[in-house]
Amino acid sequence: MPGENLSRDEARERAALLSVDGYDVSLDVRSAVGDHAGDGPRTFRSVTTVRFRCTEPGASSFADLVAPSVTAVTLNGRDLDPGEVFDGSRILLEDLAAENELVVDARCAYSRTGEGLHRFVDPEDGEVYLYTQYEPADSRRVFANFEQPDLKAPFRFEVRAPEEWVVWSNGAGERTDGVWRFAETKPVSTYITCVVAGPYHYVTDSYERTFEDGTRLEIPLGALCRKGLAPHFDADDVFLVTKQGLDFFHDHFDYPYPFGKYDQAFVPEYNLGAMENPGLVTFREEYIFRGKVTQASYEARATVILHEMAHMWFGDLVTMEWWDDLWLKESFADFMGSFSLVGATRFTDGWITFANRRKAWAYRADQLPSTHPVTADIRDLQDAKLNFDGITYAKGASVLKQLVAYVGQDAFLEGARRYFKRHAYGNTRLGDLLSALAETSGRDMAAWARSWLQTAGVNSLTPQVLLDAQGRISELAVLQEAPEEHPELRPHRVAIGLYRREEGRLVRYARTETDVAGARTVVTELAGREAPELVLVNDEDLTYCKVRFDETSLHTLRAHLGDITDPLARALCWSALWNLTRDALLPAREFIGLVLRFAGRESDIGVLQMLHAWAESALVHYVAPPLRKTGERLLAEGALKELRAARPGSEHQLAWARFFASTASSDSDFELLQGLLDGTEEIDGLEVDQELRWAFLEPMAAHGVADEGVLAAELARDDTASGKRHQVRCLAARPSAAVKAQAWAQLVESDALSNALVEATIAGFNQPSQRELLAPYAQKYFAVIARIWSERSIQIAMSVVKGLYPSLQDSPATLVETDVWLAAHESAPPALRRLVLEAWDDLARGLRGQARDARAEAD
Repeated sequence: MPGENLSRDEARERAALLSVDGYDVSLDVRSAVGDHAGDGPRTFRSVTTVRFRCTEPGASSFADLVAPSVTAVTLNGRDLDPGEVFDGSRILLEDLAAENELVVDARCAYSRTGEGLHRFVDPEDGEVYLYTQYEPADSRRVFANFEQPDLKAPFRFEVRAPEEWVVWSNGAGERTDGVWRFAETKPVSTYITCVVAGPYHYVTDSYERTFEDGTRLEIPLGALCRKGLAPHFDADDVFLVTKQGLDFFHDHFDYPYPFGKYDQAFVPEYNLGAMENPGLVTFREEYIFRGKVTQASYEARATVILHEMAHMWFGDLVTMEWWDDLWLKESFADFMGSFSLVGATRFTDGWITFANRRKAWAYRADQLPSTHPVTADIRDLQDAKLNFDGITYAKGASVLKQLVAYVGQDAFLEGARRYFKRHAYGNTRLGDLLSALAETSGRDMAAWARSWLQTAGVNSLTPQVLLDAQGRISELAVLQEAPEEHPELRPHRVAIGLYRREEGRLVRYARTETDVAGARTVVTELAGREAPELVLVNDEDLTYCKVRFDETSLHTLRAHLGDITDPLARALCWSALWNLTRDALLPAREFIGLVLRFAGRESDIGVLQMLHAWAESALVHYVAPPLRKTGERLLAEGALKELRAARPGSEHQLAWARFFASTASSDSDFELLQGLLDGTEEIDGLEVDQELRWAFLEPMAAHGVADEGVLAAELARDDTASGKRHQVRCLAARPSAAVKAQAWAQLVESDALSNALVEATIAGFNQPSQRELLAPYAQKYFAVIARIWSERSIQIAMSVVKGLYPSLQDSPATLVETDVWLAAHESAPPALRRLVLEAWDDLARGLRGQARDARAEAD
């Protein structure tokens, strides 16, 4: 039988043959504590009983289990020889009856990669914490099952754990006779079952609601984190956003929350942002803030809380049949996260963040050679793992935002309500949603879907303005373009804004909303208006496109970008300018110049922090190499100027402090950072807390200013899990050949590091100021990645393959080396080839940007 991968064809065949009535899963995790004897992995006992039916008695199938060993397998009372039926990832099931019972007793391994049952030892106090993470297919690392989303079933879990621990699962639980037993779940997919166990800090609350018919809903709420993070845990704010979200979704979905309780666990060394396990949502613990952060961080956390809550309906109640339609849950949750954020919480500018940050992720993904339609062709589980990407999330959400503009909000939400009620606890495909939306909107959803969901690529929209002799608009047209490899021209519902300067401000004086279709669309409503200084063709961000400017508009932005009064319009202009830079249409030095000139006037903190990230990316990847030192100096000087000018104690001051540290390169820069660390320097209002200390230390380590002794002393000051991750990153950042060799060996020759420390080591290893030091690792990279992919878990393999690609060796020679590897590995797993090809494309784009920047110097 094949290995751990599962193909779509195999899943369809098994779904046609089997239906599952229920699972009883018993786990014994008392082995998580204490010393571990032996050379093999630390394991726990997992006993699974699954009851299922078969449409063809006598047929054969298989169950999924990834485990070091299986003690016993019983099928319908028959003992099967584990050595004969278990191959390490599948259990062969022959001669099935119409009704079947399978019992599997196995030893499963604790994880250090964030896949399956992850075990974490807190360096601060030695406590052990466990949690599970499965999507798309890692529940089979914890218990035997049929690991595909369309074989839903009710689950009953019981867990034996150390006496002092508390255990949580999807259903409500209680401990009796030393065993934690949990209420049976509704029918759900395997990948959203969950267990969290350990001495977690736990806070409770409740949500109550009375519906119009008088029925009352009460949802017990809980929030948990490691004990070491308890002093920083603002559970009240988590509960506030949770209650606001539950109100919003009950108001709009007309389907009561169906999964009983609602716990939210913030867990260590988590690979994702969060996971929508019904009744027990898991989050990365970095959403608990140990130091001062900006409101953008609180907004991001609120968006994730609401994104996961939306999944209770989109994804958990109604689930895609196979990963082809992953968008059915992720695009909707991503859209609903921002939709509810703006509609229910204090973060009323959430659409600015969506336009500026989420769509930037989508635009990048949609221009890679691996881009795909929102409804993707997912052949197997490795494909599925890579498709949790900017297309499935952010482009899909952007397309839904466009759909709301197209059909109207009321029709959209009524379609969702019908979809929930029609398919509750079931599985769906694209057509199921489209039929509900067609009913409520009266629109041709099939044609819309063909353009927006079933084709790839992003369109560009450019205004074309013709003026008459009196200086008024005689004709305004929108030109639509598509890339050659994805030539689809789509229907766009857009708002077009005309802007001019009034009393030193750049304000909108005319607006129209229209449908753009085809290569050229004339906007008759704006004829006769006074000549604009700026035309914004996707004002209010209704559609998904790259915005372009005519020459007059671009000239206006160069001089007056900071004068735009509307924050969303300003954010859209920044995003458009960044896309122009990435497309080698605007020199990177010019983008950096715009940031230096106008970022200090940016009122939206999320936009400001995005501008900082883009400016750094422009410097590292798109600026012509001879200008890098000058650009580095100008950014550091500009950041320090804004840091000193910012209001004391403000979040803008904090953002500029972090940006200054990240751009620091001169002796005077590092003297200031050192002074801020030891208290000999002070900037009024700037509190240098522990997180900011580490932010200052990383560039100091990377430039040889902070040595191993300094970093050890800082870890002694912050001897926590977070402190350890920061120290590992800083250690790997030091400018030494021996340091780089050690980091490389830890990543490539050993699997001893946990997923979080792999991430930290990669981040420290790659330093833009160390291009020459890293040069020898380019050839080494291509020699090892096939082995890494075959030996490591897919999560760790993805981190290493993406993170160690020699992108800082930005020359055509690296592109050639990549081409040689791709040509020699045509039969490599498609997911591995995809990651390498994406890295090649990013590098090629950067080189085009550098060439454009060099031409600007020549001009």
